[in-house]
Amino acid sequence: VQLVESGGGLVQPGGFLRLSCEASGFTFSSYAMGWARQVPGKGLEWLSGIYSDGRTYYADSVKGRFTISRDNAKNMVYLHMNSLKPEDTAVYYCATDYAGFEYWGQGTPVTVSS
Repeated sequence: VQLVESGGGLVQPGGFLRLSCEASGFTFSSYAMGWARQVPGKGLEWLSGIYSDGRTYYADSVKGRFTISRDNAKNMVYLHMNSLKPEDTAVYYCATDYAGFEYWGQGTPVTVSS
């Protein structure tokens, strides 16, 4: 199982970013995918998830601003982030739970600053 995130970077407050995660090594369409973030020195914060049937869930901190989506034909999961705030600055990870194990990507950093 391999997860590779991309799309992070520097963005101004109020701006937009789309994070991407390319998955391989498992039957992507059959598994839920999620996004989490971590600020250095702080704990991991789960943000959003999408089930194989397309149902989604969001943490209160991002509800209404972030949207998760998936493209099963491309083995991709996305996190569309709008109205970004400085407190959204973190390393963002995608993850899945496959065969009883959690798998994580290497993360992509997002910095929200003017």
